[in-house]
Amino acid sequence: MEISFYNVRQSEGIFDELNVIKEAIENKLNLNRTVGKEKKVILTNNKVMRICFMVGLSLNGKRNLEEVAEIQLSKTSTRYVPSFFTMNNLSSLYSALLKLRYKEYDINWADNNPLLSRIIASEMLRGCKHLMDENNLNAFLYAITTGNRNDGNIPSLELLIGEYDEDMEAMLDINSRAITNSQILVAGATGSGKTNLLAVLIQQIRSRSVETAYPVNFLLFDYKGEFSDMANNHWLSLFETDRSCILDPIERPLPFTPFKDFTGKSINEINLYSTEMASALCALDNAKISANMSNRLSEAIVDSYKKTKGVPISFDLMLTNYQQKLPNPDKDDSVSSILKQLVRNKLFEKEDKVNLIKDCFIVKMDAFPKDGPIAKAIVYFLISKLNIIYEELEKQAVSDEYVQIRHFTIIDEAHYMLDFDNRPLRNLIAVGRNKGLSIILATQNMASFQSKHFDFYANAQYPLIMKQQTISDSVIKDLFGVSGKELQEIRSEIAGLQKGELIIKDQMAFALDLGKKYKKIKVTHLI
Repeated sequence: MEISFYNVRQSEGIFDELNVIKEAIENKLNLNRTVGKEKKVILTNNKVMRICFMVGLSLNGKRNLEEVAEIQLSKTSTRYVPSFFTMNNLSSLYSALLKLRYKEYDINWADNNPLLSRIIASEMLRGCKHLMDENNLNAFLYAITTGNRNDGNIPSLELLIGEYDEDMEAMLDINSRAITNSQILVAGATGSGKTNLLAVLIQQIRSRSVETAYPVNFLLFDYKGEFSDMANNHWLSLFETDRSCILDPIERPLPFTPFKDFTGKSINEINLYSTEMASALCALDNAKISANMSNRLSEAIVDSYKKTKGVPISFDLMLTNYQQKLPNPDKDDSVSSILKQLVRNKLFEKEDKVNLIKDCFIVKMDAFPKDGPIAKAIVYFLISKLNIIYEELEKQAVSDEYVQIRHFTIIDEAHYMLDFDNRPLRNLIAVGRNKGLSIILATQNMASFQSKHFDFYANAQYPLIMKQQTISDSVIKDLFGVSGKELQEIRSEIAGLQKGELIIKDQMAFALDLGKKYKKIKVTHLI
């Protein structure tokens, strides 16, 4: 009977234990210097663990169950993703080799999951130790091998984010055909554990997809600088990336142009784009901006495109054309002040040097005031760029069970981008349903999602509510469909949440109108 590898736990600190072999293999695969846009090879954690597991199982020698029993399993009950053992249809081979290596022991393989988890960790550590001999590593890397490639199936993105009160695993289904969309809303005050929750979501989506034919990349706006901080560099390996993903606008311009290419397009398209762009730029600052200023800005954008013959424009050109339309060109108004800030900060390149959805990126934002025009402009124009990219994409792949997710965007401190008519953000949420977009919006308070411009709650599959400083009755009513005693019960539950806890709508209870309309989850502690 084949061993079932369902629900196998990782061992505590396994990534740290295997990091030495990860670095050794990467050093051998990468050149000392790269040319142009060439990127270094980065091994995923799953790949390193699988390599060590295979090597360990390939080695003869007596196994010691007393040593195996001393291995500590993950304190957060972290599991291997399903594809870890099934990739390339090798699960039956793993099963046979495990039984062969431990044949002298009377092991009930069908009903001893903790022991199986420890044995698997032991084989990984055995393989790592063997490979760290220089000759063994060379022999492994230079061996001629054949085998089947990934079968190309769309992976299941069922995210394990923690546990319910009943010690049952709490899963979020992101891409099955049974759900309407893949949007996630997070609301949590400072100190509620929101950053850790975002990290868990990223880690789960990446670990479940990165080794498949449908990897999911991400774009994270790091307002606090935590994810891009050198002190937290080890976080990046949890997301299967490295520091090459960090974009710091202070050090160098963001590697793309934020403006649309209208080469060969009609003037009507440019006029529509210029009106939307002018409205957004005017909304980036809290200063009062008149209708005349907005109209002048729209005209300046159109004039800029006329001069470039439809090629993407620049803030410099936009500013020049705007100043020419001022009654007094030597005196700044609110719009020219914003444009000068954008020109002075040199936020963007004049051409695309990366594709935002084909890699992972973390934009370091902590150098700018969160509610200032520069921070808002960075987020707005990046979202606008994603809109432009998604317009050119074909619909995502669909199987009998799952839909493809290509990319997801995480906006922490999202309330700064919700208080105006942010058309690119609305478009991206709508377009994403057909193009494979998942978006995560995080704020400090639930009421921030009650925008007069867009109903974010109605368009979100998973509102995740953490501890709040203020609790909105209207949001609770809209979200959970409750009133009276039930409303007060949910208010009390939110007020009593501890760090790392959240409540989520119970879809089954909601549909049947039975029992509590919510469930409480204790989030996995990851960072």
